[in-house]
Amino acid sequence: MSSQDIPEENLPAAQDTAHGAVSVADEKNPFADPGLPPHEHRIQDIDERAAKRSERTVALLFTVSMLATIGFIAAYVAIPVDKHVYIWTLGHISALNFALGVTLGIALFCIGAGAVHWARTLMSDVEVADERHPIEASPEVRSKVLADFKQGAEESQLGRRKLIRNTMFGALALVPLSGVVLLRDLGPLPETKLRHTLWRKGKLLVNQNTNEPLRPSDVAVGSLTFAKPEGLDEHDHGFQNEIAKAALMIVRLHPEDIKDKQELEWSHEGIVAYSKICTHVGCPISLYEQQTHHVLCPCHQSTFDLSDGGRVIFGPAGHALPQLRIGVNDEGYLEALDDFEEPVGPAFWERG
Repeated sequence: MSSQDIPEENLPAAQDTAHGAVSVADEKNPFADPGLPPHEHRIQDIDERAAKRSERTVALLFTVSMLATIGFIAAYVAIPVDKHVYIWTLGHISALNFALGVTLGIALFCIGAGAVHWARTLMSDVEVADERHPIEASPEVRSKVLADFKQGAEESQLGRRKLIRNTMFGALALVPLSGVVLLRDLGPLPETKLRHTLWRKGKLLVNQNTNEPLRPSDVAVGSLTFAKPEGLDEHDHGFQNEIAKAALMIVRLHPEDIKDKQELEWSHEGIVAYSKICTHVGCPISLYEQQTHHVLCPCHQSTFDLSDGGRVIFGPAGHALPQLRIGVNDEGYLEALDDFEEPVGPAFWERG
């Protein structure tokens, strides 16, 4: 059917979209183009003093973000992990977690609030209508996008509002430091804490159950005794971290049963001291077989021969248990003669 066959009263009337005038026929059409409402200028567009106030507000938010980031780092360094505070409705919570959450939340919120306030009060808010275009960008479109980008950069007043620009760059530069600082929790550096424990020359071997220094007579043949370094108390801050590396198991063998020459030299009257931490995934070893001098890790059944240098004879452990060189001091107590020569526990990338 052609347009000539349609009654004239049913044809849609023309619309003057440039002036917003809509014909009677288009008023009845729910899909007619309503046009754009008249643009209303903000007070910042016509009053430079109001624009300056908005600029200072945005700069203040970015500055608060910088201070909050610095507070995050300071709290992470200064507040002990085991310190708690009482917060109404929350009860006793970790002071460190509370401080980190508050400071990081303020830092991120102020950057977002500053960017929103900047966009709503200072950046151009003129409505622009654009026609749909093909997905493929023609040279004309690319030129237009570049021109629009330059215009947007100019209208954002980033070059003109130096106070906003500088404080924004400062806030964005400091916030990533929060994540960098958190990298510390990935673990200690291999050349520092992973290679060393609390054992030192002259440190007494203290029975972990009685907290009394050990004498050779306290260790019977075929018995298994657990020991810790002198001065390490279970109520001390960081006890769990230190005992996880320094935990020791002591066994007394007949000297003629010791197969490894170095093991014999590092023992005292058949008393040998080995790390209690399994070299597979770090579980504490607690099972001892008297007849074979084997110790068994209960987690994954790695088995070590304490009469042969603590070597692995079964299971997934990758290397032998580190041995502690021991002796007796002038008072007759067992003491360490050095730290472990090998890192305790599972292997890591800098082992050897």
